[in-house]
Amino acid sequence: MNKETVTGADGRAIPCVHTLSGGEQTVVIVSHGFGSSKESSTGLMLAGELPKHGAGVFAYDFPAHGESPVDGSALTVERCLDDLDAVTQHVRAAAPGARIAYFGSSFGAYITLLYLAAHPRAGQRAFLRSAAVEMPQLLRGATAGQAHELAEQGFLLFGAQFGYARPLKLTQAFFAGLDAHDVFARWQSGAAELCMIHGDEDQVAPYAAAQRFAALSGARFITVPGGDHQLSIPGAPQRVLSAALDFLL
Repeated sequence: MNKETVTGADGRAIPCVHTLSGGEQTVVIVSHGFGSSKESSTGLMLAGELPKHGAGVFAYDFPAHGESPVDGSALTVERCLDDLDAVTQHVRAAAPGARIAYFGSSFGAYITLLYLAAHPRAGQRAFLRSAAVEMPQLLRGATAGQAHELAEQGFLLFGAQFGYARPLKLTQAFFAGLDAHDVFARWQSGAAELCMIHGDEDQVAPYAAAQRFAALSGARFITVPGGDHQLSIPGAPQRVLSAALDFLL
């Protein structure tokens, strides 16, 4: 894939990779999961397949993820939303004739939903894989044992226990942003057409919460029986790819 840097609203560099070569009918902007990066296995899978169907893929790193030059001090929900907007505007300029669609995994799905709720547009589409629609509650729960660190020093370190390539520094500002962004409360009817795929044995983002959001938003909902959060069981990645192609293109 091609590497490129997009400039964020506050002048930060947003590392990106893409497959654009000109003439794409659709460009899918990919938002990765928490602790992952623009070169996630799912993003690479999409990049390997979508160009065969006349579509482009444009993926980027959230602050403090992947090759982002900033650390967790710059990681906030608001900056993640600003970066998705900067990438969207960049893609519109780079591929003016293309329809823009979105693919979000886990935390990236949460950010994508918040962004679309704030920027409703007729006909826009988003495909959500293992969507962490309850991200504020999930992360508060996962870090409950480190609450004293957050209170005493204003941040905590998270992710080493899960094998993150780049453990994250999570600040009070990051948690405050999560608390202020409830996707159930912020979603607007008609903001976008959605398709969700979720494993019914997801150990991170509860299946029942995803079902509730699908009912609220009118999203198409695909269940992967026995599927984990990564949707890594045999056949699941191929099912994600097939469903995404069918919905987004």
